[in-house]
Amino acid sequence: MSVTANSRPRRLRIGIDTGGTFTDIVLVDGATGALAVTKVPSTPANPALGLVDGVKSILASTGKPAADLAGLAHGTTVATNALLQGEVSGLGLIVTEGFRHVLEIARQSVPDGYGNSYFWVKPDRLVPLHLVLEAGGRLDVRGHELKPLDEASVVAAAARLKAAGVHAVGVCLIHAYANDAHERRVAEILARELPGVAVSISCEVLPEYREYERTVTTLVDAFVKPYVTRYLAQVKTELGAGLAEVPFLVMQSSGGVMSAEQVVGKPITTALSGPAAGALGSAVIADLAGFPDLVTLDAGGTSTDLCLIEGSAPSITTGGSVGPFPVRIPMIAIETIGTGGGSIAHLDREGRLKVGPRSAGAVPGPMSYPGGGGEPTITDANLVLGRLPPALIGGGIALDVGRARDGIAALTAKLGGRHSIEQLAEGIIDIANWSQADRIRQMTIQRGIDPRRFALLSFGGAGPAQSAAVMELLGMAACLVPPSPGNLSALGLLAVDWRTDQVRTKVMHEDAVDLAALADIFAGLEAEAVSTLEKDGIARSDIRLVREADVRYVGQSMEVRVGVGDGPVTAGLVERIAASFHDAHARTFGYDYRDVQRVEIVNWRVSGFGAIERPRLPKIPAGTGAAATRATRRVWFSGAYVETPVIERAALGARQELTGPAIVEEFGSTTVVFPGQRLTVDPHGILIIRSGVKS
Repeated sequence: MSVTANSRPRRLRIGIDTGGTFTDIVLVDGATGALAVTKVPSTPANPALGLVDGVKSILASTGKPAADLAGLAHGTTVATNALLQGEVSGLGLIVTEGFRHVLEIARQSVPDGYGNSYFWVKPDRLVPLHLVLEAGGRLDVRGHELKPLDEASVVAAAARLKAAGVHAVGVCLIHAYANDAHERRVAEILARELPGVAVSISCEVLPEYREYERTVTTLVDAFVKPYVTRYLAQVKTELGAGLAEVPFLVMQSSGGVMSAEQVVGKPITTALSGPAAGALGSAVIADLAGFPDLVTLDAGGTSTDLCLIEGSAPSITTGGSVGPFPVRIPMIAIETIGTGGGSIAHLDREGRLKVGPRSAGAVPGPMSYPGGGGEPTITDANLVLGRLPPALIGGGIALDVGRARDGIAALTAKLGGRHSIEQLAEGIIDIANWSQADRIRQMTIQRGIDPRRFALLSFGGAGPAQSAAVMELLGMAACLVPPSPGNLSALGLLAVDWRTDQVRTKVMHEDAVDLAALADIFAGLEAEAVSTLEKDGIARSDIRLVREADVRYVGQSMEVRVGVGDGPVTAGLVERIAASFHDAHARTFGYDYRDVQRVEIVNWRVSGFGAIERPRLPKIPAGTGAAATRATRRVWFSGAYVETPVIERAALGARQELTGPAIVEEFGSTTVVFPGQRLTVDPHGILIIRSGVKS
């Protein structure tokens, strides 16, 4: 995959992260480690156009030929947007006879913020009841057939779904994780009876127990399948000859990549593709900067994504959700709040100032953008305060400060004219900062973690303008801004391995583990992982397998995941799993029942990894003397304008220091150093901002 037919080496790789406002592009030369970045406007009506514009733009600006490309890696929000924008409709569901109300029953849980379930109304089901159809046949919990599949009932269900005009069907039969024969036969019948309709079966999407989560995950996969399939086909068409033949990889929510051809078969794995790339890029920066424990803050045009990184690695969860939909797929634990650069400042029904979650997005964009919207945003507030330059992305987007001031002035008038334009703009920024700080508190303090021992890593086009203030609100150790912060997610796409995750449910008590059966389970999962990666051209010698298990005490309803380790399946291996679980339970919850309560293992997992050559972040030359000031600008801080130096980031050398206030500008982002704060440049060009208050 890295050498052409005439043996010309292909050493260039491009990462493409499509956001709501901009598409970020990074090109890395594997031979020299050189990096190039660019940013182009996203094209929401057809995201493929923005992707291709970015690829062609960076090739043209660097003078690199497409023939030298070894691969393209992409983080996409197509699956997420399909779920969150507009009504989820056109879905059908086939279940085992007697389980037609699996979506209605759901889970006995109430979302946060509702102290009493009396005030909470369940959202509409993914599939209305008249499109949930039953198939005769039954398996027991061990996968033994109690009653053969009634194929006539499946044909009848297909006829009703066809008449209803569904475009996607999910199939979730009881205990299909233990025996997939019935589901696979249903899929064969549906392929014959419903040509052109997307079909997802739970034994392929999520072969583990918990019927509700398995059903919802399967339905979500079925629903997004036409969207993702159509999008990837558009990308290939728009790339055209010369680029369409380059290997095209897509980021998964778990933090690994997979070929576009395989993603089409299981698109739910891309639900949080873009944010996952940012977390992986952050882990690289965390390791380089010597801050292994940090919180990432990725502020784009529409929203802000937050992730907790400990030991230079983000945590993986299977208990996540996409909007209101609980999906049990491996995903990096990321939380999202509606405070991006395009988040709109407005008054609520009680006349209080609110910021977000509504966003101006890429179209029409903030008021100060050419052709921008009619309501002020966070970007407009920063511009009014002098914290942003008169044009963004290297002069590509000229900003109209007069229009931004008019928008905030109109908002001031609605508040009775009690505040100046600058005071209200600063209030908008303060609300956004406190919103981010409060969510970080929830991510850390509620888990028994002291945020003061963590650093804050800020990236995304809108993050560095405010994150040093968020650091102060939480008393965090430092605020880090990586080189080209607006493109870190795109860089993260080039810093991850191929990955595939396999799972099988088989509940076993620690003192009654069938070692032969367990060995067969692991052998089967490992074979599936190897086969999946080999389809992408990964040699067996380059594949690394990791075994894990989901474990709980007998009587518990939820599990804790622990590593299993390599080696033969023996009684000693089971003892080590139990010991690891006790330790993990104590770390997570503060106590354990070692030697008191028995342990049971529920799910067995294997993740396969294929190594990718990672980009190297080059070191920068050492700086001499004080940082050179390109210009000065009046910037509003804490109720007054301050004449503030404006510094070109490219002019900063390693180990240079400065004291705020200062504005550091670069293509794609602006970093604000607040009064009294201290900035240091590390050897890789990472900006490290610390509070000016000595501890």
